[in-house]
Amino acid sequence: MSVVQLKKSEGRVFSGNLPWIGLLVASILVAYAPTVSDLIDGPWQTEQEGHGPLIIAASIWLVWQSRDRLKVTAVAPAPIAGWATLILGLVILYLARIQQGVLFAEVFSFVLVVIGSVLMVAGWPVLRAFAFPIGFLLFAIPMPDWIIDAATIPLKVFISDVVARVLYALGFPVAQNGVMIMIGTYQLLVKDACSGMNSIFALSAIGVFYAYAFRRQEKIRSVVLLAAIIPITILANFIRVFALVLIAYYGGPDLLEGIVHDLTGISLFVIALALMFLFDSLLGFFIGLMRRVRGPAPSS
Repeated sequence: MSVVQLKKSEGRVFSGNLPWIGLLVASILVAYAPTVSDLIDGPWQTEQEGHGPLIIAASIWLVWQSRDRLKVTAVAPAPIAGWATLILGLVILYLARIQQGVLFAEVFSFVLVVIGSVLMVAGWPVLRAFAFPIGFLLFAIPMPDWIIDAATIPLKVFISDVVARVLYALGFPVAQNGVMIMIGTYQLLVKDACSGMNSIFALSAIGVFYAYAFRRQEKIRSVVLLAAIIPITILANFIRVFALVLIAYYGGPDLLEGIVHDLTGISLFVIALALMFLFDSLLGFFIGLMRRVRGPAPSS
């Protein structure tokens, strides 16, 4: 069968299944409408999980960008694997609904339901074509509190300790006990929002998206860039806490409330993004320099 005939046959498969696909999509939207409502009223209003809608929008954009690949991908429905994955996702959704308070399980079940639906309608080849857009949805899952606490406490202590050490080396009257920083006559508590977990999640999502969309053909550069995300985020959070402590020392802790705290949070994210793109530019420069030093590959 020629490529043109293959495309036509695939087109007939999709067009013949359009009513079924439309019903499946409508059913998923209805089933997860309460989940979306809970996300809007809860996690999506927080600094830590506010990037959730952007993750979903980016996944949809990535699916659209993969449409040309879909045209040359064989359609081979896998109903057994599809139904098994779909039922597993629906069971998780049901258990999460009756338990309440486990919103992360509801969102995770959505990913399984999408995978199962793709398998039922189009099969493994199409699922592989959409693997990254679907997998990227995992960044939209609100993290359970126990995971956040387990990662946040060591980060808060580490950042507090480094900030106190740097300020002490600069001659400031500062001491530190756990996540409490004492400077002058003030005591400052490094809260969860300042520890870096929110920006680590969001910046990791941006880094993965950037590496896939713009650096997919440069494997080494992508891996090094992704590995640098957490150190970059910790550095940006150090700068934020350092600035907040100095603001409290010179202007009093009352300045840290409200707009100043929010502005430092926005500035932190901008700094982290700038550092990530700067690091990527440096990577590109050094990789290009190494290629020029090595010279062209010898011809056979």
